Amino acid sequence: MTRVITEADIDEIALGAAVLGTGGGGDPHVGSLIAKRLIRLHGPVRMLDVDELTDGDFVIPIGGIGAPSVSVERIQAESELLAALEAIERAVGRKPTAVMPIEVGGGNSMLPIAAAALAGLPVVDGDAMGRAFPEAQMVTYHLAGYGPGTTVLVDHHGNEVVSRPVDGGWSERLARAVTVEMGGGATMIDYAYGGDVARECAIPGTLTLAKRIGAILRGRDADGRELRDDERIAALCADLGAVRLFDGKVADLQRAVDGGFTRGAAELDGVGSDRGGSFRLDFQNEMLLARRDGELAAVTPDLIAVLDLATGMPITTESLRYGARVAVIAIPCHDKWRTSKGLETAGPAHFGYDVEWVPVERLAAAAEREVA
Repeated sequence: MTRVITEADIDEIALGAAVLGTGGGGDPHVGSLIAKRLIRLHGPVRMLDVDELTDGDFVIPIGGIGAPSVSVERIQAESELLAALEAIERAVGRKPTAVMPIEVGGGNSMLPIAAAALAGLPVVDGDAMGRAFPEAQMVTYHLAGYGPGTTVLVDHHGNEVVSRPVDGGWSERLARAVTVEMGGGATMIDYAYGGDVARECAIPGTLTLAKRIGAILRGRDADGRELRDDERIAALCADLGAVRLFDGKVADLQRAVDGGFTRGAAELDGVGSDRGGSFRLDFQNEMLLARRDGELAAVTPDLIAVLDLATGMPITTESLRYGARVAVIAIPCHDKWRTSKGLETAGPAHFGYDVEWVPVERLAAAAEREVA
């Protein structure tokens, strides 16, 4: 059965992607406005399951790179999307047949849908992270041993940079340096491969998952039952197998754009049943490390999401504010990240955190035993 993404679907997908983005991946609201406009102009976007891809397909992961703070202040030009697709076709001599999110998190879930509408291509219901990560090599293609291939960066000035990095680490270093020179944000294509490789590497069903999350946060569970505002976070945790880590108020916030990333930390004071407790979040575009009363509560590659305590709406790193009352939840990451290669690529040691990765569900079970 043919599935399509319409303008009416965008808000729910964007909401869910903001949760999976763990604070990063670009601003979902800005991305949703671009996607809705282009669907309105060009019509609904056909969505392909990962297993529908054929060996003859040429699948283009496309998204934004840079600091999320910049993406809010300088809105991405629609022309960048088409320019990037045209640049990859010229560079490799192969016509794209489908686009895919490189990450399902935040605004980078929206840009492939927008690009698909603009170019008349289908979008793949899958991505290469199952969340958002801050660095270019943090993708399932890298975990499977594939290099970035021909890489394209374009900006709103019309600059176009094509490179062929030797591996994912070099792709990140080169792309980050170029992005800083482009003003802190750019449109990027990397890991453009045939359908056979995309089938092997993509995490399937993540746009569908984002839409389901969005529906819950807009007040409707999987059975169509209406949810009150105060039921939504609990319903979301139940659906995702997530752990509610802490309810608190932002008491201190440090945030700055540094080296092409939005970096910082937030300190929370507990409210409600968590009154008297303290909580700290460290982020680099995405929320990466959570500590409760100084003890590890969750750490990358598991997902850490910040939600508005009253409404359940996701809060990104650039929209987090002093005094905000929030709930912090953690979601187990995809099994591909729980391998030795996954942890080497996106675990705490890579970011310089002096902690060992422990599955969030194990941390939660240990915390429950302590309380008991």
